Amino acid sequence: MIDETEDKNFKLDTEELNNICDECKKEYESVTQNLILTGFKLCKSCRLSKTIFPL
Repeated sequence: MIDETEDKNFKLDTEELNNICDECKKEYESVTQNLILTGFKLCKSCRLSKTIFPL
């Protein structure tokens, strides 16, 4: 039997994997990949721009 709190936690976890970049707010497949690798929800282009221009 699944507890309601476990079900809510699962929904929160899957909402985090929605492939929407935190910087440009567009949907890219690379967002989930970067979230797993670095812990940040950034697409490839935003990740590159943050690497080159970290300000």
